[in-house]
Amino acid sequence: MSLPRSSYYHTPAKSDADEALAGRIEQIAEEYEKYGYRRMTAQLHREGIGVNHKKVSRIMRERGLKAKQTRRYVKTTDSNHPYPVFPNLIKGLQVTAINQVWVADITYIRILTAFVYLAVILDLCSRKAIGYAISRNIDTALSLEALRMAIQARNPPDGVIHHSDQGVQYAAHDYIDVLREHKFQISMSRKGNPYDNAAAESFMKTLKSEEVYLWEYRIFEDVLRRIPYFIDQVYNQKRLHSSLGYRPPNEFETILQGGIRIWTPPGKSILGHL
Repeated sequence: MSLPRSSYYHTPAKSDADEALAGRIEQIAEEYEKYGYRRMTAQLHREGIGVNHKKVSRIMRERGLKAKQTRRYVKTTDSNHPYPVFPNLIKGLQVTAINQVWVADITYIRILTAFVYLAVILDLCSRKAIGYAISRNIDTALSLEALRMAIQARNPPDGVIHHSDQGVQYAAHDYIDVLREHKFQISMSRKGNPYDNAAAESFMKTLKSEEVYLWEYRIFEDVLRRIPYFIDQVYNQKRLHSSLGYRPPNEFETILQGGIRIWTPPGKSILGHL
């Protein structure tokens, strides 16, 4: 073909566009260290960057941007108590609207010399954290503070399903009395079965891997400062959720309340049948 040997071995230099793309991927990965290539691709598409997921995966692999693995989760549920428990009302339920089901859970956060506890309530439809509380003590007062925050924020209608594990913090009379006062339907997971409250478990896993494990909390005040910021400004406002069609909870609720029909990945969406 009358070509010099050097042409055969020539490797084209990477384009400026590719370098810019790789740079943006690195910036996103620095902010969201648990983003895999699918969620990374969705974020780039939201920013108007048209790129194939295979290319994103390759760049992340070449740059060593694989999502960091999570640490092992430790249970905080004490279901050995004298209080009544309630049946699971959400198994097989199709969730189609906000304020249809709220899910609650508690986790621990390690600081330098002790543990701090976080109680959270999520709207199951939007995955939004609508109530939370932080305390040095894992007791009913902690779970009640998160519940009252959620009630104040949402002013829920009668009949909302409140789902939790069988822990004493949710089964105690003080907590059940508030639920009944506000006309909640009470639902609980089967004993020792985390899959019955998978959305809450998933939130705690995200919180630990994308916030707690990335910061060295030394004192209680560090937790009080960082956790509300992560929940309100990152998780609810910016973090993309695959179950919501790669949207943040706040945006998803805005779309849903506006009555706009939305697309979400097959098999992922809790609203896929609408």
